[in-house]
Amino acid sequence: MTVYRFPGVSASCVVPGCLCRDRIRSYPSDLTDEQWQVLRPEAEAVMARLRKGPGGAPTRHDLRAMLDAIGYVTRYGIEWRAMPVDFPPWPAVYAFFERWSARGMPHSLVDRLRGRIRVAAGRKEAPTAAVIDAQSVKAAETVGSAACGYDGGKKIKGQKRHIAVDTLGLLICVISTAASVQDRDGAAPLLARLREKFSTIGLVWADGGYAGRLVTWAKQVLACTIEIVKRNDDMKGFVVLPRRWVVERSFALLMRYRRLVRCYERKPEHHEAMVLWATVHHMTRRLTRDLAGLPAHGRWSDPPPLPAPTSPDRRGKVLELLAAQPWRAWKGSELAAILGIDNVNSFRVQLSQWSRQGHINKIGPALYGPALKHL
Repeated sequence: MTVYRFPGVSASCVVPGCLCRDRIRSYPSDLTDEQWQVLRPEAEAVMARLRKGPGGAPTRHDLRAMLDAIGYVTRYGIEWRAMPVDFPPWPAVYAFFERWSARGMPHSLVDRLRGRIRVAAGRKEAPTAAVIDAQSVKAAETVGSAACGYDGGKKIKGQKRHIAVDTLGLLICVISTAASVQDRDGAAPLLARLREKFSTIGLVWADGGYAGRLVTWAKQVLACTIEIVKRNDDMKGFVVLPRRWVVERSFALLMRYRRLVRCYERKPEHHEAMVLWATVHHMTRRLTRDLAGLPAHGRWSDPPPLPAPTSPDRRGKVLELLAAQPWRAWKGSELAAILGIDNVNSFRVQLSQWSRQGHINKIGPALYGPALKHL
């Protein structure tokens, strides 16, 4: 079965044997028509501005197919030579990635999309505060030893990416270094680039690893205040810390792209470009959803919605709810709230009677376990 809609003789691409302009969008990473309508004016405007500078021949392949190809590599982490045949040839896609990334195309796209998302959220286009953090990732054997280092705290040999995001978690800038570089040492060029791009940013939140001379240097040289958000000594287990959770969520979103789970790029600037291209695709989907007024897509782990009980009696409704989500440890208060029962205590007694009588043979441990007294 062919992946093309039309035969080769009717292809509109000027490259012989390439049907990229007529390919069928069939991968989850492909841009939908609605997403392409959002990204197309931004991409064409950036390319038109970058074409004014010195360079080689213009791109002959379809721009949307090129962006879909880069999104496929970023999302699924394949090799460039393993590019599916319905995309343009891999040398052309890699040349597009290398050439236009060096000219700052993903930087410009991230800036444009971030401004539109902030305006749609009721914020100003230029951010006034940021959150910084670093993340160490393992490096593949393709990365040279000069670009790698060992992070003693995380026990990881590879590279470290330092990012700065706004208060919405949208990426502002990224720098890739060896994993042996301390967070505060890698934050100095990050803050300098951040200050160069946005003079409006005067407040930056960071964790305890950035405390010390970096705070003084940023105040004296960059006129920027770094506020350290520390974890209290009496905290136990996982605790969501103010401001810091925003950049941690951004790292989690980046880790959905398999090309970023491990560093495969020989050059640090290529790894930075991969982070930016992943951000472009994520921002495009988010902006399309925001403009359409749609809620966020549920993850694969989200439970399916509960069906409306159709049984005429109460016991039948309870059995329908238990059958809809058999893995769930139901609580008596939860079932009572769904069924609209006010007297929760009498409802728990009724559940206990049905269980002893054998009418309910599989029921969550939270119903009759030690946590029952807390319901």
